[in-house]
Amino acid sequence: MKLARTLRLDVSDQNVFERPAPSGEWAISGGFEFSNWTEQDLKGKAKQAFSNGWYSVESGGRASFVGVTQITASELEQLRQTLAATFVEIYGAPSLDAAYPVACEEIEQMSAMCEDFEDNTLLMVSRELSDMGVQETYRSRAPESASLEAFAVHGSYD
Repeated sequence: MKLARTLRLDVSDQNVFERPAPSGEWAISGGFEFSNWTEQDLKGKAKQAFSNGWYSVESGGRASFVGVTQITASELEQLRQTLAATFVEIYGAPSLDAAYPVACEEIEQMSAMCEDFEDNTLLMVSRELSDMGVQETYRSRAPESASLEAFAVHGSYD
């Protein structure tokens, strides 16, 4: 099974998100966080999180990029439990029993998207508000083989 992990390609996430996600955390779209937002909510760093941020399940932070990778069954179950607890503790779900199926659905939605991509594919999300609510679109960048020239320094120490 595949899912995505947050990536930090540079320091920009630290500057644009209120709570930047550390690199390597499991990520989902996280559009649920914006379900009741209006144009008045779209200001500053909150707007950036809305517009381009993936949601890190472990920290609740946001990342501009995620990378597709494999997830084990035990990691997946821990992630479901963590997200269900977040729904109760932060978003007001009435109980873990009520939150768990919703957490499973959120994670399954992300996993289904990731299954269409090879490992190490970069994913980006864009959101906008419409009359129908939050609309998400996704972009991808396939992994590329790097040649030795990308890493080697040619020349001499003379």
